[in-house]
Amino acid sequence: MTRTLGMTALWLLCGAVQAQTNTTDFQARAWAASCAACHGTDGKSNSAIPAIAGQDKAVLLQKLLAYKQGTLPATVMHQHAKGYTEAELERLAAHFSRQPK
Repeated sequence: MTRTLGMTALWLLCGAVQAQTNTTDFQARAWAASCAACHGTDGKSNSAIPAIAGQDKAVLLQKLLAYKQGTLPATVMHQHAKGYTEAELERLAAHFSRQPK
């Protein structure tokens, strides 16, 4: 009986973690959709705008934070980056780093 309750609790916990992960991924994908206009779908640009799909998360985050702080020159990226918290920018960087090139 105890084992069954323990397994049930573990199953419910795993489901809660999976639901949180799905919500987090959904939010990051929703934010990333606004990047598609310039950087292409899933960050795969076919223009002069840099492709960001599959790039290193730390590099992406460093650039996003620099845009947010105004220390990296840009035409519009500084305006976009200022609309996100540092945690949200980290999630965006993680999202694009997981995309295939």
